[in-house]
Amino acid sequence: MTELITTLAIVFVTAGIFLLIANQLSLSPIPFYLLAGVVAGLAIEETQLLELAQWGIAFLVFTFGFRTDFSSIKSVLRDAETAAFTQLLVVGPIAIGVAYLLFGFSIENAVYFAIAATLSSTIVGARELEREIRSNLVHGRLASSVHFFDDLLAIGLILVLTADQYTSTQVTSQIGYGVILLLGALLVYRHGFPLVARLAGDSDELLMMASISILIAFLAGAEYAGVSIVVGAFAAGIAIRSDEVSSLGVQNGIASIRDFFVAIFFVTLGALVSISSLTVFPVALALVTLVLFVNPLVLMLSFVYEGYDARTAFLSSASLNQVSELSLVIAIQAYLFETISQTLFEAIILAAALTMILTSVARRYEEPVYHEIVERVVASRQTNKIDERSHVSEDIDDHVIIVGYGRQGRRLVETCERLEREYVVVDNDPAVWDDIRTECQNYVFGDVISTYPWTKAAVTDADLIVSTVDHRPVSEAVLEVETDADVIVRTETSAAAAEFLEQGATYVSVPNVMASDRLIETVETAISEGGDEVTLRDDHLETLDTLERYGFATRNERL
Repeated sequence: MTELITTLAIVFVTAGIFLLIANQLSLSPIPFYLLAGVVAGLAIEETQLLELAQWGIAFLVFTFGFRTDFSSIKSVLRDAETAAFTQLLVVGPIAIGVAYLLFGFSIENAVYFAIAATLSSTIVGARELEREIRSNLVHGRLASSVHFFDDLLAIGLILVLTADQYTSTQVTSQIGYGVILLLGALLVYRHGFPLVARLAGDSDELLMMASISILIAFLAGAEYAGVSIVVGAFAAGIAIRSDEVSSLGVQNGIASIRDFFVAIFFVTLGALVSISSLTVFPVALALVTLVLFVNPLVLMLSFVYEGYDARTAFLSSASLNQVSELSLVIAIQAYLFETISQTLFEAIILAAALTMILTSVARRYEEPVYHEIVERVVASRQTNKIDERSHVSEDIDDHVIIVGYGRQGRRLVETCERLEREYVVVDNDPAVWDDIRTECQNYVFGDVISTYPWTKAAVTDADLIVSTVDHRPVSEAVLEVETDADVIVRTETSAAAAEFLEQGATYVSVPNVMASDRLIETVETAISEGGDEVTLRDDHLETLDTLERYGFATRNERL
């Protein structure tokens, strides 16, 4: 216990110093966590680091598993599975060939190399896409679905590769224990946690304690079954529902736990970086090349082939270019079992650190890279696909262009039809494609940040453009369109609203302000002498029923 406390003290003191530097320079903390680990590693034994890294990863897997929103990712899960499986079939054999033929590793080590090359990091990817995932944007949901697929695959690999002996009995029993834990997690998710939430009532403390108890129970189950604690942590994360309004207090509590273990993970990862020979560098370079360039390219082409626009495909794949933390678990277990070479182990650790640093840096240049390179390469193909999936009357004029077919978009369509006003819906989400095609008179299936969808929507003849999407790049793209039409965009903050108004917006929708105004109107109606409370209640029930019918009662707008 004393050694553990000493190790944690070194980790957090060192991390605090480097984090202060990152904060002063307004830079991403991830590179500084890793640098802190390099320094802290000089004073911590390797055995302590390996154990601490596994516990850190386990708790992070739990916190990010908890944030998995099945209702959000299920609409794109099939496409994500197809893309992830394609990437596995393409990149996996290439990676095995590189490791076996180019570097001379054994087949077993080549498999470890391929695992590190194909699986992406939920920890880094989800943190970088946190706003997109929370806002339910298409590329955020796609990336989350691929992460979920990779995590399931990694859990299966951990169960197989961490068996004491590669016998059919041992491997089968490991897989069986893992399946039991996951089935138990789904059972708790479906029935157990909602019951606990009802019993806890309004007490966030009780619900948080119950969530931690579920985590401890699954960790104990994993230990008892002799499987990795990461498997138990992953199962526990799935078991706790994050899509319930009653779990908001748990989300806030677990967010604090996540920040604690994020520091532990990245510092221990940096501390594990070591170079015992120069041969580590070419192996790490090959791994980084596969992860940073080959993986995203295969995934992007797969998404485009499935019908997604180039920008969504690019942004989704660009967030999946890190070595997975679960690959590190496999590598650490193999290192403890002495089944992985020292060179390959060090190369995987080094590649993981490099890709996680580069991801946080590359996020700043995604849009310029897309516009300067990707858009030019796939422009013609995207134009053909937009033509195939769009329908706009040739004589349309003085119409309304509605960006986004989510909750607000659907109600705007109803309003236009009630007023007998022509409209065009522009969206790029395959999850609502069937609804748009059957419910809308005119529609364009494309990305509004690109130019051609606006041409297809006859923007020069439009009278009004209304964007229901709260995403700054979308709002800026709408405001940059050359048109005489009035423009309405959406944002969360009054500061951004003022900025958009200065850029030419006719009106900016700020949900909090509008909700406040609506509440004042409701109160005035309720307290006025002639107020009709029955009508007020019935109208509100009708609105809520509409939201339930469209499936957006607990979800955000979609891009």
